[in-house]
Amino acid sequence: MVKYAIAKQLAGKRVITTDGEELGRVVDLYVNELTGKLDGVLIEPNPDSALAVRAKKEGGGLVTIPYASVLDVKDVMVVDRRNLG
Repeated sequence: MVKYAIAKQLAGKRVITTDGEELGRVVDLYVNELTGKLDGVLIEPNPDSALAVRAKKEGGGLVTIPYASVLDVKDVMVVDRRNLG
C-alpha cells in the first residue's frame, strides 16, 4: 500500500541506511514534471558520512540520491545503501 506524506513534512528529516548509518538530512525533492513522480532526494550530508566525501568530489555541499533507494519514511527516511549509486 502506498503511503503519502506532505513534501514540506519531509524537509529536515534524518536520512539513515538500513544498517543504521545516518547520512544526513533532507533538503529538497526532485519531481519529474511530466509524470509527477519523485526522482531524487537532495541531502545535506553528515560530515562523517560517506556522502560527505561524495559531496566534496561533486563540488557542492549537497548530494542527490535516487528516490528509488527510499524504503520507508516515518520519523526518519530509511534508504537502501545498495541503490545509492
